[in-house]
Amino acid sequence: MKKGRKAVTIVLISLLAALALVISVLVAYLGKQWNRTTFFDRTTINGFDAAGKTPEEIVPVLTDAYSVPKVHVTENGKEEAVWTLADIGYTVDQTKLLAGLRDALSKQKANITILLDGMMNGNTFELSVPFAFDQNKLSQTVVAANLSDPRVENQDAYMTYDENSKTYSIVPEVQGTLFNDSDLQALVKTEADKLVGQTMPGEDITVAFPAEDYIRPSVLSTDETLNLQVNTYNSYDQAVITYDFGPEKEVLDWNTIKDWVFFQDGQGLLSEEKIRAYVTNMAAKYNTIYYTRTFTTTSGREIEFPEYENEYGYLVDEEGEYQQLLADIQGNAPVEREPVYSYSGVGRDGVNDLVEYVEVDLSQQHLWFYKDGALIIDSPLVSGCVAKKNETQTGIFPIAYKESPATLIPANETNGTKVQYWMPFYDGQGLHDASWRTNFGGNIYLTNGSHGCVNLPPSTAQVIFENADTGTPVILYK
Repeated sequence: MKKGRKAVTIVLISLLAALALVISVLVAYLGKQWNRTTFFDRTTINGFDAAGKTPEEIVPVLTDAYSVPKVHVTENGKEEAVWTLADIGYTVDQTKLLAGLRDALSKQKANITILLDGMMNGNTFELSVPFAFDQNKLSQTVVAANLSDPRVENQDAYMTYDENSKTYSIVPEVQGTLFNDSDLQALVKTEADKLVGQTMPGEDITVAFPAEDYIRPSVLSTDETLNLQVNTYNSYDQAVITYDFGPEKEVLDWNTIKDWVFFQDGQGLLSEEKIRAYVTNMAAKYNTIYYTRTFTTTSGREIEFPEYENEYGYLVDEEGEYQQLLADIQGNAPVEREPVYSYSGVGRDGVNDLVEYVEVDLSQQHLWFYKDGALIIDSPLVSGCVAKKNETQTGIFPIAYKESPATLIPANETNGTKVQYWMPFYDGQGLHDASWRTNFGGNIYLTNGSHGCVNLPPSTAQVIFENADTGTPVILYK
């Protein structure tokens, strides 16, 4: 019995020794696994094999895999640029990635159960791969200048004039391909942000630049101001007013009228101030009555008549002309006419309105009658008697009317004088035949002159009467 018990004891001790050895070996192995710096077999990180690799060894693997996706920028279906994530400022933050991997490594031995499971089955980790972002890099890369096609400039809608149709129209705007770089950068960043921070590597992304992000032209064909201008111009641009000053014409057309158009409160208007200024300037240029006038006599002398002695000529009715001109412009059609006159003469050639006149030199007692620039007749005469203080008035006066025959009754007398041709011009004074005289000219007027009229030989009076018009100026000077 003693011998058998001893044998059992020996066996038991051997078993215990073996068990202790196994436990020692197991503890040593587990301790080694607990302290290992690599991942267990069959371990994956984000789907990548990490078995036997240190976190430091896995960093470049993940960095390369997650840096592969590219950003494609298209415009109207055409590829304009391809950029890597690094090109646009996205790079894997390897420091943070390494920290994450080390954390994963520590988690595989969080406790003995996890450790044993990891040793037997490996681990599966899903990590968010962190990226660093450089805004300056994005701003430098994602710009219009780096796209394949050059940018097309916008063209604003504008007004044009057709010489053939004589009308204005709108040339539509041209939509270019200009855009704000910041808009493209925002689009690219939004899409790129979807790639980073994922647990699985992303695929290439395409950013289609939207047409609505193009910079719009400043002026569109629908622009209210532009359309108002076109419509207003077309309302007035065919108005051509040709002023008739005898052989001389003055044309007012769109080249001038255009400067009179202005826009206010959504309306196209004509400037009253500018139209009136035009009328005033025209009147100043062509008015001849009641102005100081210089006259060159047949003999070549220059006689200056003060405004109070110049009762012949043309005077523009400025208010009437303003109203007529405004109506003509609004009528938008060619018009040829004389200005609206308050007073008008018998003819003119531009500023020269003495194309038909009777010239009377009271000192020389001689008369000349011109019509259309040609001398019709000249003749001696007898004017108002100087001795009786009945001198004929000097000045320029129109023939008031013509009468044949006529009876002349001088002031303070009752007996009338019959004449065949009577052409009054100033306060009872006029041209007429004096059949009772046998002589004319010389110094007769000094003592035997008329009551103030210009006495003429009957033949001379007849020629003037038959050829002169009512309103023909009589120019009398000494």
